[in-house]
Amino acid sequence: MLHIVNKSFTQTNALASCLRLAKPGHALLLTEDAVYAATTAGAASSGIAGALSQLKVYALQPDVEARGMAGKLVEGVTAVDYGGFVDLVAEHPNNQSWL
Repeated sequence: MLHIVNKSFTQTNALASCLRLAKPGHALLLTEDAVYAATTAGAASSGIAGALSQLKVYALQPDVEARGMAGKLVEGVTAVDYGGFVDLVAEHPNNQSWL
């Protein structure tokens, strides 16, 4: 399953709910303001640091760059472009968007 989160972990509990319910082997794509959770400054408090051992975590590169976070992703998070986003959706027949 691919989980997609687009809200900042400081504004909503969408990421926390996602991390609580995601199963080992699932993938997580962070887009828009959710990319802050994948930075070295936010990974511990957002729960991403702990989730990296069980989930494959991706961040949408254009959103990372738009927020000035390029080069600040925590180790283990993979940046993907829009083509990579499409590939993830195609690779995972089940998708869950967390609003």
